[in-house]
Amino acid sequence: MAKKCDLCGRSSTRGASRSHSKIRTLKRQNINLQSLTIDGIKVKACTACMRTMNKPKRVKAKRKPALPKGTKAVKAPKKARAKKAKK
Repeated sequence: MAKKCDLCGRSSTRGASRSHSKIRTLKRQNINLQSLTIDGIKVKACTACMRTMNKPKRVKAKRKPALPKGTKAVKAPKKARAKKAKK
């Protein structure tokens, strides 16, 4: 069985240990895999995917309608903006 996340496909990375004399020794850094069942299927998932699955679902806010093509947004005159800022 490969040490690979079934959800995102992330696997181990290579790193280097450096001694005082700068000799490089390659090492393998494995990811934190956990086995869990999702909808009755046993899956190996990394902890980053598990944290993402536990996040609450975001609700999208309604956006303002876009201006039609060829039109520009109109700003208030400078005097009117200055009066609002003083209040």
